[in-house]
Amino acid sequence: MVVIIVENAPPRLRGRLAVWLLEVRAGVYIGSYSARTRERLWADVTSMIGDGNAVIAWDAPTDAGFAFDTCGSNRRIPVDFDGFTLVSFLAEASPSDGR
Repeated sequence: MVVIIVENAPPRLRGRLAVWLLEVRAGVYIGSYSARTRERLWADVTSMIGDGNAVIAWDAPTDAGFAFDTCGSNRRIPVDFDGFTLVSFLAEASPSDGR
């Protein structure tokens, strides 16, 4: 299974994903394809995402049973922790107080 979630994606990318995957909620696409097709779809996402961001998750022979990748600007960053991928949050930019 493949799940791709996009935020602030251009209409052209959303249309491209809708050709291959089922959009079950706004910006949430699912389907079941080979690794080759998944990699091609992800290449399209990374090249067309523009100012948006995206995450892809798929079945994989890992301890968690899945793997994932991200692209675009987002506070959530994948981090390898002894071979197990976890998610780290970047600190929010604090507004300057004018001092």
